Amino acid sequence: MSHADEYTDAMVAAMDLIWGEGFMAPGGAGNVEQLVRGLELEGREVLDIGCGQGLPSCLLARDYGAQVTGTDLEAHLIDRARRRAEGLGLTGRVHFEVVEPGPMPFADEHFDVIVISGAMTQVADKVSMYRECLRVLRPGGVLSCYDWMKPPGPLSDDMHYWFELEGLTYELRTPEEHMTMLEEAGFDSPAYRDKSGWYRRESAREYERLRGELRPEIVRLLGDGETQHFIEDWRMLAKLCEAGELLQVYSRAFRPEHGSL
Repeated sequence: MSHADEYTDAMVAAMDLIWGEGFMAPGGAGNVEQLVRGLELEGREVLDIGCGQGLPSCLLARDYGAQVTGTDLEAHLIDRARRRAEGLGLTGRVHFEVVEPGPMPFADEHFDVIVISGAMTQVADKVSMYRECLRVLRPGGVLSCYDWMKPPGPLSDDMHYWFELEGLTYELRTPEEHMTMLEEAGFDSPAYRDKSGWYRRESAREYERLRGELRPEIVRLLGDGETQHFIEDWRMLAKLCEAGELLQVYSRAFRPEHGSL
């Protein structure tokens, strides 16, 4: 099944202004550190699913000593990622591939660690994706994710309005539902950390920067009409975070040491 690109070049440039050049999730290098905290990556094979522009993959190779494969659905993002790795002198340590939705093009038990930053947020059949992660992990391997999630209960009108503003695919679940799905997929010891408090404050700060110091550059990138849309999008994002309707969650689980798939 082919994938329709959701991130335009102008949108990516605007996100660079807000989250830092090369990052497509809040927190920048701090988000990468949260994902791999406590893990030994030196010389390990790491898969970065939904690698976007590739800077987190490059940091995993340069700063943590990993051998990294990054994948994404959007070819133009992978092109950016490859240029970035080349510019940083990491071509031999970071490899990027465009993939299609569905089974991953990797052999069983190929990776020691899988990191996913935000990509599971947009996957409808999360159990199948988690099973694919389990398949390509070596026994004892680790899956570490950052996702936007939701609290229990139905989605609010504000959330549905934000989805319309975003124009992206969202499949939000609760942290507890994610833990259940990880177990169903065959993972051991799933656990999560809710870090929503930090981004509740940060999203409000981002909204004020968009309305103020960043606005002229956003207008240059997107034009007046799209800028208004973008700022309204961030207003709703900050509102949902403040209301506790949009959660930022880190989760981790392990492929069992023994047993076959």
